[in-house]
Amino acid sequence: MLTNLSQHIITQAEKLGFDACGVAKADFLEDDAEKVEKWLSENCQGEMDYLTRNKEKRYDPRLLNEGTKTVVSVLCNYYPKQILTSDNNYKISKYAYGDDYHEVVKQKLRQLLEKIELLTGKLENTRIFVDSAPVLERAWAVRCGLGFIGKNTCLIHPKKGSFFFIGQLLLPVETEPVGKIIPNHCGRCTRCLDACPTGALKAPFQLDARKCISYLTIEYKGDLSQTDANFSDWIYGCDICQDVCPYNRFSLPNCEEKFQPSEKLLALRKTDWQNLDENHFKELFGKSAVKRAGFEGLKRNIENL
Repeated sequence: MLTNLSQHIITQAEKLGFDACGVAKADFLEDDAEKVEKWLSENCQGEMDYLTRNKEKRYDPRLLNEGTKTVVSVLCNYYPKQILTSDNNYKISKYAYGDDYHEVVKQKLRQLLEKIELLTGKLENTRIFVDSAPVLERAWAVRCGLGFIGKNTCLIHPKKGSFFFIGQLLLPVETEPVGKIIPNHCGRCTRCLDACPTGALKAPFQLDARKCISYLTIEYKGDLSQTDANFSDWIYGCDICQDVCPYNRFSLPNCEEKFQPSEKLLALRKTDWQNLDENHFKELFGKSAVKRAGFEGLKRNIENL
């Protein structure tokens, strides 16, 4: 029954369009907890104070959701069919091209839960998370055999690259774990470290968020003119360390229309960005993850370049 349930989960996830799925026993992430604690002790989180809260729940999903016995991890490809032109244009991270991923991926996970309950019956006390709670998403994806953590600190699927959203489904039933931990395959490659224009990747597997363009353009609320970072025309997020990763030669365009850039977004050039008003911002990004930075935040980023 346990094996049948695990295979049922993975089969249904594939039918729903997830790019990978794995199942692991809910447990305390001891090694990962030590790494996070060291990272926090060095203040690498910057102003992201939420990372210091509920840490015990972050390291053990059984404390986050009582009764959890199984963690299901899924990957959802966001590599777009069209890339914004770099000709006379600013750059935003590919994950923000389309609709906000939180709700899109959550809806697919709700559908997966419904498929699981066809076999188990109605389950109480289940939880769905997509970058929305104190969960070590990449660690659980590794536990579920969906990839390894690269030197750029991203989860890398060895056959599909790293342009993925990660989602978790916490279940109150036991299953047979499916997915072997994949060892790191970065080898001697240092392309991500060499390409980072701000030195945020201070060493292999070590990211100082305070220097990261993604952090500075999204999470940081201060005056960017006080930083000496080279933003390289990035105004929301940054994909440099992923774009140069050799494993992303395997990246294929996703099939989710909600993740594709609109014609209006594709048509923007630097002058359009500079003249952006709040109404136009809402029209373009009302359903996008870009709204996390807000109109004023995006304008600050543009004016800083």
